[in-house]
Amino acid sequence: MSDSPGGADETPALSLSDQLRQAALRAGIGKVAPGEVPTGHALLTAIGGVRGLVESILPGLAFLVIYTLTQALLPAVLIPVAVGVVFVVVRLVQRGPVPQAIAGLLGIALSAVLALISGRAVDNFIPGIVINAISIVVLLATLVARWPLIGIVVGLLTNEGAAWRADRAKRRVLTLTTWLWVLLFAIRLAVEVPLFLARDVTLLAASKLVLGVPFYAAMLWVTWLLVRTVYASRAAAENDADPYPGPSST
Repeated sequence: MSDSPGGADETPALSLSDQLRQAALRAGIGKVAPGEVPTGHALLTAIGGVRGLVESILPGLAFLVIYTLTQALLPAVLIPVAVGVVFVVVRLVQRGPVPQAIAGLLGIALSAVLALISGRAVDNFIPGIVINAISIVVLLATLVARWPLIGIVVGLLTNEGAAWRADRAKRRVLTLTTWLWVLLFAIRLAVEVPLFLARDVTLLAASKLVLGVPFYAAMLWVTWLLVRTVYASRAAAENDADPYPGPSST
């Protein structure tokens, strides 16, 4: 007989911290946690594997090639949407995870709608520019509050919560890595906004590809190296301080 009021076993609901930790584990940095061995496979997994890489790059590449060759707005924005739909359908047929593909499709579709409404191909890039700006604001807000976002994510991944804030070395590195992500989004805006204002669609599309997945992967790797270094050094210091861990004999 079940002890639950409804007569059926109930799975305990995850706490908010557990839900946040699972979300962090699914995020890019969660795929290259501080304790892992640095491998190209780990980095590729962090950006979604080969499929994730293709899904991230192909729609933008299709827009660039089609618009450069034809200068026609309609096929340049609709074909990437069709590509995104194919990615979602393939994942559904294979019973794979679809949130990433759906999110990508929604972004592509929104970009296409804005461009078609205005009749200007350059407006296809407005959502990406807005997302970069919002990302900077969020990261800066966490820095001003002295809760750098990378610190929050790493705290969830390592199950240490906010303990890193009491460690000066960890706090410095996690603050630095958060600033590096601010720099990433700032560089994107510094390159893309002038091109957007100049309505240079071809160069804007090309720069977005370069500053997209490759730039993100490089920053993820640097973040992993910095975080791993400080956590490894702290673990080594703790082992040196207590070479014989365990309860003392009486």
